[in-house]
Amino acid sequence: MHANIEKYDVFLSSLCGPSSSTWTKAQESALLEPYTYITANPGKKVTEKLVEGFNLWLNVPKDKLAVVKRAAGLFHNASLLVDDIEDDSQLRRGIPVAHKIYGVPQTINTANYVYFLAYQELSALRPKVQRHTCDSSAGPDSRLTDDSPAAEKPDFSKRLISNHDLDLIVIDQLSSCRSTMGRAWTILWRDTLSCPTEDDDYVPLSNLIGIYYQIRDDYMNLQSDQYTDNKGLAEDLSEGKFSFPIVHGILEQPENQLIMNVLQKRPKTPTLKHHAIEYLRNTTKSFDYTLAVLKKLEQQAREELERLGGNPILSALLDKLHVDA
Repeated sequence: MHANIEKYDVFLSSLCGPSSSTWTKAQESALLEPYTYITANPGKKVTEKLVEGFNLWLNVPKDKLAVVKRAAGLFHNASLLVDDIEDDSQLRRGIPVAHKIYGVPQTINTANYVYFLAYQELSALRPKVQRHTCDSSAGPDSRLTDDSPAAEKPDFSKRLISNHDLDLIVIDQLSSCRSTMGRAWTILWRDTLSCPTEDDDYVPLSNLIGIYYQIRDDYMNLQSDQYTDNKGLAEDLSEGKFSFPIVHGILEQPENQLIMNVLQKRPKTPTLKHHAIEYLRNTTKSFDYTLAVLKKLEQQAREELERLGGNPILSALLDKLHVDA
C-alpha cells in the first residue's frame, strides 16, 4: 500500500520538470489528427498569397514573414474545422469533413489547440526575455531565468511589432477565426431565420478583397460545378445560410416566401435545391446582380492596387479569382 508513497515527497519538483509540460510526439500526433487530416488536402492557399502580396509593400524580413505565414495557416485551417461543425457540413475540399470522422469533441479540442500553436508561432516575433522557472528549493528571485546571453540582450526599439500590438493582433485573429461578430450574426440569422440586409451581412468585413472573396464564394457555392464536387451541391442551402445571392433573392421579392421556406427545410436532396437555384437565376436575377457587384468590387480593388503603385502578386490573385459573367 505504501510502496510508491515516497515519490510524493518531492512531487512539486516532478511537476516542474521538462516532461511535465511537454507532449510526446505520439500525444501531439494524436491530438492533431483532425488538423493533419484537413491540411493533407490543401485548398487554394489564398491567405498565403495575400500575405506574399502585401509583403511587396511591407518588406517584412523573410524569417518574420515565415512566422506570419505559418501562424496564418494555423489560424485559417483551425477555423475551417470549427466552421464545418457550425454549418454541419459534409464535405471540405472534396473529402468528408474532419468532425464526421473524428467526432465533434475531438475536432473542437484540436482546433483550440491549433489556435494556441499559432499564438506560439507569433511569440517568435518577441525578443527573448526573462521567464519564470519552477524551483521549489530556491527563493522567488532565483526562479527568473534569462533566455538570452548577456551580450545578446534584445533591442526593444528595433522590434518588428511591440508586445502590446502583438497581443492585439493575436486577440483579433483569435476572435476572427469563425467567431467574429460577422460569423456570430450569420449563425443568428440562420438559426432564427431572420433575413439581414446586404449592408448588415458584410459590414464587419473591412478588407475589400475579403469582401470580394466572400461574395464570390457565395456565388460559386450555388453556381460552380467545382464547388459541387468539393463541398456538395449548393451546400449553403443545406446549411440554411443567408449568403449574398440568397439575401438578394429574398429582398428582391419579399412577398414570395419560396427561398425562406427552402432555407427552413435545409434540403439535403437535389430537387428543392435546383428549384431554388432556378428561382434565383430566372425570377429574381440574383446571380446577375451578384456578378455585377463582383465586377464593381474587382474594379475598385484593381484601381486601389494601381494607386498604391501596383502589386503583381495581388493582381494575379484577382485574375485567378475573376468570375466571368
